[in-house]
Amino acid sequence: MTRDRAAGCTVLHVDMDAFFASVEVRRHPELAGTPVIVGGVGNRGVVTSATYEARRYGVHSAMPTSRALRLCPTATVLPGDLDLYAEVSRSVMALFRSLTPLVEPLSLDEAFLDVSGSGRRLGDPVAIGEYIRARVYDEQGITCSVGVAGSKFVAKLASTRAKPDGLLVVPPAEVMDFLHPLPVGALWGVGPKTEEVLLRLGLRTVGDLAHVPARTLQRAVGQAAGSHLHELAWGRDPRRVVPDEPDRSTGAEETFGTDVDDPQVIHRELLHLAERTAGRLRSTGHLARTVTVKIRFADFTTITRSRTLKVPTDVGQELYDTARTLFDALGLDRARIRLVGVRAEGLVEAEATARQLELGAREHGRRDAELAADRAARRFGAGAVRPATLLGRRQVPGTGPVARDPSPGTPR
Repeated sequence: MTRDRAAGCTVLHVDMDAFFASVEVRRHPELAGTPVIVGGVGNRGVVTSATYEARRYGVHSAMPTSRALRLCPTATVLPGDLDLYAEVSRSVMALFRSLTPLVEPLSLDEAFLDVSGSGRRLGDPVAIGEYIRARVYDEQGITCSVGVAGSKFVAKLASTRAKPDGLLVVPPAEVMDFLHPLPVGALWGVGPKTEEVLLRLGLRTVGDLAHVPARTLQRAVGQAAGSHLHELAWGRDPRRVVPDEPDRSTGAEETFGTDVDDPQVIHRELLHLAERTAGRLRSTGHLARTVTVKIRFADFTTITRSRTLKVPTDVGQELYDTARTLFDALGLDRARIRLVGVRAEGLVEAEATARQLELGAREHGRRDAELAADRAARRFGAGAVRPATLLGRRQVPGTGPVARDPSPGTPR
């Protein structure tokens, strides 16, 4: 790749290859070259990541683990370690920020980089991409794929095409040749339903879509979506790389191994989820203005309920009190529940938010106790200190409740 051919390519999209699974193989080198699945087991377990050896059998993220094992019965299934993955992610993101301040993380395992101001020090974008791949492998023992282009949309598509362990450059002059043969499902915003509509219109490739008048697309999929897809089909994506966009929410949810209709069990899970969510808030220096509970019933019907707090908080007990009140107000009368979740929204910086003092309040309150529990967890491991109510919390044999972080940008 010559410097002239890479001219105009200032956006990199870096994506870790099979991130969770790759970190597990690094931890268990005896599994290198074998199919590995990270996720829950049992009837409700789902795949969160899989090595490429497993993917050759058709295994992919969000697939039920039971089905994945039918496709690939020799795979090793590991439960996963979010704390470890977050630690590796922090190191990788720190590497990116050492190269450019314009880093926009999308999730634990991928980010956009604007390297337009890094050329004199580090070379052209292609050289920077190769440097990143080498550094990630040397420092973390995992591989990543890099897409280099003039826009975020094309760079992300390029990194996907480069997988695994590759680098692909799409110069501005070659964007149409790259985009138009792709299936319409490759466009951002085209989910299964939209894709079905487009296919019924005979639009199978991005090129097909590009040559349909924008008004026709707007009538088919809506005005905003039609305009958006028409612009992308011609490679037009004006969005800039936005460094470290503030978190808007954080939370956790649990899928039970079997449907639950006991309110006491639900209350216990809500407390567990509230404690986890509060710990994440404190670790990132945020307070939550709004608490949301999510309930999914046995028939997969899902509802949410929210309440905005008078004072933002990062205290697990306060999140739990609100979540429990929201749940109890539903009056479900022992309805069979498949999943519960707690989410903290409307996040604000803790240091920039004044704390309300209460007349007659204790010198050391609940928040101090939870901060002490955080310190114990860092020293002795997660769960070293927990509310007494959770000491009797039992996991479903073989799985535990299937826990996952439902934040945007689910790692693959």
